[in-house]
Amino acid sequence: MTVGEKAALREFDLEAIRTDGWFERIGEGIGSFQALCEIVGERFFAFSVIVGARITALTVDRRNPDLSLVDFAVGGRELDEAGDTQRLTLADFRRRLVGALLVDDEKEVPVPTRDTDVEGIQLFIGVRYLLLAPLYGFSLRKLKMGSEEGTRLVVLHDGIEEIHDLGGFRLRVRALVREELDRIASGSRGAIDLSKVTEAEGAAHRGEWEKVVQLLGTWPAPLAIFLRTPEGQALTPDARALIAKGLGLLGSACVALEELPQAEEVFRIGIQYAQEGAPAADLFLRLGKALLQNDRPGEAIGPLRRALAFAEKRAEVLPFLARALLRRNKWVAAHACLREALAAGANKADLSEDLELIESTLGAPLEALKALSGPPEALGGVR
Repeated sequence: MTVGEKAALREFDLEAIRTDGWFERIGEGIGSFQALCEIVGERFFAFSVIVGARITALTVDRRNPDLSLVDFAVGGRELDEAGDTQRLTLADFRRRLVGALLVDDEKEVPVPTRDTDVEGIQLFIGVRYLLLAPLYGFSLRKLKMGSEEGTRLVVLHDGIEEIHDLGGFRLRVRALVREELDRIASGSRGAIDLSKVTEAEGAAHRGEWEKVVQLLGTWPAPLAIFLRTPEGQALTPDARALIAKGLGLLGSACVALEELPQAEEVFRIGIQYAQEGAPAADLFLRLGKALLQNDRPGEAIGPLRRALAFAEKRAEVLPFLARALLRRNKWVAAHACLREALAAGANKADLSEDLELIESTLGAPLEALKALSGPPEALGGVR
């Protein structure tokens, strides 16, 4: 007897075939599980497992995550009949996965007749749907067959009991899979969600730089264009400051991940939004520090001086400006920066190494300079 044929009234308990938590259990045995979930997307990674696409390598493009390259081998026929390793962009890989899951399987499957026929019940409901259901909060409980209402599936959805026609349940799950692709595609078209800045700030505080990139990595390209539009020009100062803050976090994440050219580009876009004040000081400082880290001290001097011009707490900027000057062998200017940093409240222990280097290099002339300059408080300031 097949689906659609009249069967005797039967009820099957689905305890033996329920797959709740299957994806999490798989994750316990994969060392790179969390990273794959963050880059590919948790549900899309689960989709790849369901259709038998084994990811073998990822080449991440942090500036445009959708262009990241996914190398994968197909272990089943859902994606491709060939078993060779293939490469797609992340966006195309996601579309391929969803396309494979949305293919309607028209095979006729015998109606199960025994509670112990676990495999038969699995095939009747559809293994694909058994694995997809927990990803969307469904826990399958009972299968009822042979009633006037047809084949019915009893499920708990987020703890609430629901009863579905089996065919209708499959359609609902497939709609959710399609919506998953639509949702992530719409999110990658440049939508700027300012509420993500707070989440990114928390991730940055915990040193979770990959998470910061995941949250804000799509911002630079649309923001570079948006600033030239009338809407971009009409942004309020608060909105500009929040965007600048987000770009500052993203730039620092790129620095931490050793992607300094991308960081520099992100900081420069952020500076255009910040314009002036504390947000501008923060971005100029971050840019200067990134240039220092990239062995470009001469180029760092300009942004650090701009940061100093806007900074409310000069002691945060002056030590980095001093280091940039030191690496350009501008000993006297570096010494003046360090003295002013001390006058502004910087910790002397943090500056001691740079001070000792200057003193050992300049020697006697430095003592004469100190006598002429007087105590740090007497300095007129570095500009």
